[in-house]
Amino acid sequence: MRCKILILLTALVMTVGFGVSVASAQIWKVDFQGDENHNSTYGQNGPRYYTEPGVYWNIFEVAGFSAVGATNVSTPPTSMNLLDTEGNDQGVTLTILTDAWGWANEGTLDDLWGDYLIILNAQGATSDPTDWEITGLSPNTLCELTYYHRANIDGRGLNFIVNGVETTVISTSDGYMATASVKTDASGKITGTADSDGYSEGCWAGLVIAIIPTARNPQPADGAIHPDTWASLGWTPGAFAGSHDVYFGENFDDVNDGVGDTFRGNQTSTFFVAGFSGFAYPEGLVPGTTYYWRIDEVNDADPNSPWKGDVWSFSIPPKTAYNPNPADGAESIGVDVTLNWTEGFGAKLHTVYFGDNFDEVNNAAGGLPQGTATYNPGPLKLAKTYYWRIDEFDAIATYKGDVWSFTTQGAVESLSPSNGAVDVKQTQILTWSPGVYSASHQVYFGDDKEAVKNADTSSPEYKGSGDLGSESYDPGQLEWNTTYYWRVDEANNTNPDSPWVGNIWSFTTANFLIVDDFESYNDLDPADPDSNRIFNAWLDGYDDPANGSLVGYDNPPFAEQTIVHGGNQSLPLYYDNSVGYSEATLTLTYPRDWNENGVDTLTIWFRGDSDNAAETLYVALNGSAVVSHDNPDAAQIGIWTEWTIDLQAFADQGVNLANVNTIALGLGNKNNPLAGGSGTKYFDDIRLYRPAP
Repeated sequence: MRCKILILLTALVMTVGFGVSVASAQIWKVDFQGDENHNSTYGQNGPRYYTEPGVYWNIFEVAGFSAVGATNVSTPPTSMNLLDTEGNDQGVTLTILTDAWGWANEGTLDDLWGDYLIILNAQGATSDPTDWEITGLSPNTLCELTYYHRANIDGRGLNFIVNGVETTVISTSDGYMATASVKTDASGKITGTADSDGYSEGCWAGLVIAIIPTARNPQPADGAIHPDTWASLGWTPGAFAGSHDVYFGENFDDVNDGVGDTFRGNQTSTFFVAGFSGFAYPEGLVPGTTYYWRIDEVNDADPNSPWKGDVWSFSIPPKTAYNPNPADGAESIGVDVTLNWTEGFGAKLHTVYFGDNFDEVNNAAGGLPQGTATYNPGPLKLAKTYYWRIDEFDAIATYKGDVWSFTTQGAVESLSPSNGAVDVKQTQILTWSPGVYSASHQVYFGDDKEAVKNADTSSPEYKGSGDLGSESYDPGQLEWNTTYYWRVDEANNTNPDSPWVGNIWSFTTANFLIVDDFESYNDLDPADPDSNRIFNAWLDGYDDPANGSLVGYDNPPFAEQTIVHGGNQSLPLYYDNSVGYSEATLTLTYPRDWNENGVDTLTIWFRGDSDNAAETLYVALNGSAVVSHDNPDAAQIGIWTEWTIDLQAFADQGVNLANVNTIALGLGNKNNPLAGGSGTKYFDDIRLYRPAP
């Protein structure tokens, strides 16, 4: 059995005039705070913990206690249990054996450090060694240690002695890392000493311990392309594993759920061969297939066993060519482009088909094969879409490739909605960016693809032209659940090749009403006529001392672009209910008739965080009709959750559903404000649905 413990040992100088009231607290939370000049929320040169060159950690919360201006530091407990990220005690204990202070952090530095994190620190400018021990691990377990040391003066050393193995780390201006390996003793103990030899003043450090119970470090790496029809899968076992349950298959959900024939057995070895006689897939792995696998760590003597592993994947390259360059659908490609691609699995020769007509390229045959995976089509025309296909030959058979496309410089691009978009709102305004040689645009729109494709300025699909600077078209109210097609030709009377005929794009409207999907908000300056900042639409408590909400972020992007349910953006809402309640309000333009097409249900997707204060989540219409979520802890739910509300609940409070003018999202008690806590909520995809058929 093998585990990985990452240890970071150093000494830290406390600044005069800054101290921390620890009382009996055992858990200190730390996070990235401050800047490269070490400025923290508690003043310049506050306590900091160096984790890697250029990254400092400053204290921002001490188990509910606040930083104070005292010059002394209270002595914390000398023995503490390590907690996992859920706050569970796993029976591993850190004991500080000499006069030093430390704390356990419930959380992780990043994925590398795993589920257990401890920081231990020698106090002040002392040359006394810091002694510590960790108990509760399995006996004779090989552990990998990583040391880090940094001093203000180059060349100062720090000696690390762990279970009798000594490592001396000499500091440089950028810090220094060293690694070593050590086994736990027969009782499952690790003992350590950090001795600065009198040079602790001006040095930084801490002790970080990551004891990871799950399997990790998959080989092949997660998401890798594996160029063979068999694979030897390997992994680093978890800290407490006695054996391993192996799951393998072609379906992510099946492997994740452990269903079907994905369970391949329990074994003590840390490798598994797939695609070789006698093992899974004896006929060999199939080119063009993605395989998923999972390792659960098992220890029959531990009640926490098994520890479910992540689902990893790798892919066998297809027989056909892949990874085209330019990428399929690419825009603004130079007219002198050279094409290249990744050869199909086992390919010996390649046949290239190229042209400006999809059907001709798709149906072409009899081309001349070549040995290289590149092709130069010669000078191309501006603002034109080209199609290409690569057929691969592996000395036995020919494999027809997909038809790819790209568009050269001069055509319009950055269209919205994107080509093929679904669930588009019924009041969508079409926009695009002009081609580099454009002076005007000719717009074509309709629900018949061929009619739009073949239309000219005399066709009903022609919707008029606009000069450069007017790159938008409003088609008016659209039908529900309908696919529309559009085309924009670029024109410039000074160019004999004008007009340049555009591509045919499509989108499909939603089968529901979109109150807000948060996709239209941008970061443009308010002076720009196209500016649409999220906090200018969703009005918060910025100018209202009785409202503790703030929408968006202080710096662009103002909308949330990582934690999203659908699309590319969501609404971040910070709430501080020390003032009583927090809410953000949107004034509606469309939809205001909440009877349209028989809709009867409002749905809102939300996500919170376990660290949020438990405040009541509510939605209000027309400023007064309030419906609250039935889960009082909804603010603390850390996954995207759909909230479904019968519109009758608002009608019963006197709301005229044919004339809804505002919707508000809030936390607290709007009608009876009471002082409470704070946190951050995210909202996305607010919709109105008809009854299910």
